[in-house]
Amino acid sequence: MASIARRMMFGISLLAAGCFFADRKAHAQAWPSQQIRLICPFPAGGAADLTARTLAERFGASLGQSVFVENKTGSNGVIGMDAVAKAKPDGYTIMMTDRGSLGINPSLYASLPYDPVKGFAFIGVATEGPVVMIADPKLGLKSVGDLVALAKSKAINYASYGVGSIAQLNFEAFNGRAGIKMVHIPYKGSAPAALAVIQGDVAVSIAAPSTVLGHVKAGRVTAIGVNTAKELPQFPGVATLASAGFDDVMVSTFFALAAPAGTPQPVIARFNAELKSALADPAVADKLVSVGLVPAPSTPEAAAKLVESDIARFGALVRSIGIKAE
Repeated sequence: MASIARRMMFGISLLAAGCFFADRKAHAQAWPSQQIRLICPFPAGGAADLTARTLAERFGASLGQSVFVENKTGSNGVIGMDAVAKAKPDGYTIMMTDRGSLGINPSLYASLPYDPVKGFAFIGVATEGPVVMIADPKLGLKSVGDLVALAKSKAINYASYGVGSIAQLNFEAFNGRAGIKMVHIPYKGSAPAALAVIQGDVAVSIAAPSTVLGHVKAGRVTAIGVNTAKELPQFPGVATLASAGFDDVMVSTFFALAAPAGTPQPVIARFNAELKSALADPAVADKLVSVGLVPAPSTPEAAAKLVESDIARFGALVRSIGIKAE
């Protein structure tokens, strides 16, 4: 009798498992059957928002369901990311977030209302945002080497996008590599930081190419380095940081798609395929490149590994500097 009972229980378990996987398969085949929400934890008009809206338009056309972008802002992206982490993992809520919210926030905040890695199913990196180092033209700097020499001769400062921003961590890593100590002056965003350089309030900052190209051409700021592998055509003659010995110091930001943990794998795979297809379209790529973004689609696995690596990298910097979220 015990043997018969065990066989019956085994059969019931197999049936339950079969129903479970059949249900997930049916869900994946039926998906999407309704509107999809794409949460962006940053304000409208920024690079994350632009990437999100560009992809939302393309996804809507290819998936046959509208994809609407909801800007759910606050606390360096924490509020929007928390909403996604707690959303139903059915493929109808995804997010577009950035490197700082994924890799810096876990060390910047004493605690987060979600697990920064296990709380999400990563779809893939979408775009990267390279940076240009800019200087007050009155200083007469022409290169990163000139900046290092000046900083060793006298006290100078740099502008970041805020306490704990990727700009601050990039400059602190630069300070460490160069053996200098430029003073940090935080501003509320990249545009105010660039304006501070233009007005001569600070010596240097970093910014997206699209943010400062006009100012460089007009002579209001001097571009002294780019963090890309090759020189940027928009900034002829401006050397790469790598050529000056700072190849892995100032990282670009990136913008990545993710869904709540537990989202069916076929849905994640479909989103990833749509992401790669969209970024391979010249019309989509050109739109993003025109504002200084670089299409950089990755696999879900590569995105997850990058986030884990960033948490370790930036965590060490945050602890060494001793900064906390304001």
